[in-house]
Amino acid sequence: MGLFSRRDRVPKAAAEPQPELPSSQSKTSLGSGSSSIITPINTTSRVMNRTSAGTTSTGGPGTPLTPFSPGPTPGAGVGMLRSPDPQLDPAGYLRSLGAVRERCKIVTAKACKNELLHFNVDMQKFPDVVSFVANIIKRDYDAPFTNIPGHGRYQHFGVGGRDRIAHLLATWAEEVDNTEKCKRLIDLFLVSVLLDAGAGTQWSYKSSENGRVYRRSEGIAIATLEMFKTGLFSGNSSNKYQVDKEGLRQLTVERLAQGLQSKPGNEMAGLEGRAQLLIRLGVALENKEFFGEDGRPGNMLDYILSHPATQASSVITVPMPVLWNVLMNGLDPVWPPSRTAINGVPLGDAWPCNSMPQPAQSPSSPTFSPFPNTTGQSNGVAPWECILPFHKLTQWLTYSLMQPMQSIMKIQFAGQELLTGLPEYRNGGLFVDLGVLTLKPEDQERGLQHYAEYCQRTGTKEVEVAPMFEPGDDVIVEWRGVTVGFLDMLTAEVNKALKNELAGNELTLAQVLEAGSWKGGREIAEVSRPNTKEPPILIDSDGTVF
Repeated sequence: MGLFSRRDRVPKAAAEPQPELPSSQSKTSLGSGSSSIITPINTTSRVMNRTSAGTTSTGGPGTPLTPFSPGPTPGAGVGMLRSPDPQLDPAGYLRSLGAVRERCKIVTAKACKNELLHFNVDMQKFPDVVSFVANIIKRDYDAPFTNIPGHGRYQHFGVGGRDRIAHLLATWAEEVDNTEKCKRLIDLFLVSVLLDAGAGTQWSYKSSENGRVYRRSEGIAIATLEMFKTGLFSGNSSNKYQVDKEGLRQLTVERLAQGLQSKPGNEMAGLEGRAQLLIRLGVALENKEFFGEDGRPGNMLDYILSHPATQASSVITVPMPVLWNVLMNGLDPVWPPSRTAINGVPLGDAWPCNSMPQPAQSPSSPTFSPFPNTTGQSNGVAPWECILPFHKLTQWLTYSLMQPMQSIMKIQFAGQELLTGLPEYRNGGLFVDLGVLTLKPEDQERGLQHYAEYCQRTGTKEVEVAPMFEPGDDVIVEWRGVTVGFLDMLTAEVNKALKNELAGNELTLAQVLEAGSWKGGREIAEVSRPNTKEPPILIDSDGTVF
């Protein structure tokens, strides 16, 4: 079996032809299986046994269904680093992984009591979401569901049932050791995740390898892989299969547009924002402590393995905060400067939210640094308490980069339970489309006006009208906050609903994200808005948040 072996559930007739691998390399298992089709509630049967929105191919779901087995979870005894004390270091706390779930619980508690500012909440419809997601899992996987991989970027490279990552590994020379293989995949996955914001309704990508057309996240994954294989991100003439600071210094909006096939009539949304992310990544890679002399993302592997917290274990076990520190602090220069900051410290994907506790003078706009050089408080509420941190891209990176490290280097990660559900439009849209969340009339009207202005400004045709907001709008921040909390609740309830089939096992949040909520959000969007397949609430995005 190949390193990334899986048993694909795509029907044989729909799977893409597999290239012949060199005889010296083992082939990836691509056997197909079958299962009964179970129609989720409140949808038509045509949603089932259909192509994912990511591809125009025909057949089964576009995401490969059983690529990675979930990585082992270390037992007790692995030392974990604590989050900073918010009273002493509010910026450090809000940048920590543990703060995401802790702060989002406040908004979620209000949602459960129907006390949100921008949404009416009908918790009586929450069981419908549970049934919908549980039925999707039963439709696509065999009980007891132990073969569901954790959510990660790897699966998007396998659209159409073709394991492109396994094939890429098989084409590398035998003298390329596992450490270098892992570094190359870290390079690839990191760039691909940074580019993985909503592509918009107009864009698609035609693969140079098989001529097929792909869209959305899968399209971006295929495009990134093909750019990576041409050496677009490498400044090393002896190894085109890498990303480094020299290669990214040479990147321009025009070169990225060419690589993504973005042009009039096929524009990718937020192209310039994506290009600037990668250009700033080149600056971030100057950090030799994390990324080495040659400035490669993959060199974080050396830092992680040599960290004292990793060395303290008898097996290769990395405490989650070690990886999180590399991504949060090492990638600081990547994020746009116009985000919330405390005492001059940028917080990244963290935003003021009016549903959070409010100080006497709360920040009026997330585009300003809303806090003076003080950690004092007024009316009993500290200024930092109104901030909701999400760090969605950093968490998406964490989920994704763990995959090659677990599979190739057999690294275990302690503290995976600190990761949260990803507050993006597919997961969040699931709760809107199934009626748990409904925008209040005044916000609906304001969002529709924004959408009309957006269409006029960009020349976009109004096909299926939906409310639209800026990423920092209080509607979006509140929506994202409650999405994080609802995904935790959904995981617990799905485990209850599938108790008999699980036979004593339990699905992790990462597995529910992969097999149910993200896929379910996409599928219900296709039913609700079949022409555009867009979410129920649109983001006027710059390509750097979602």
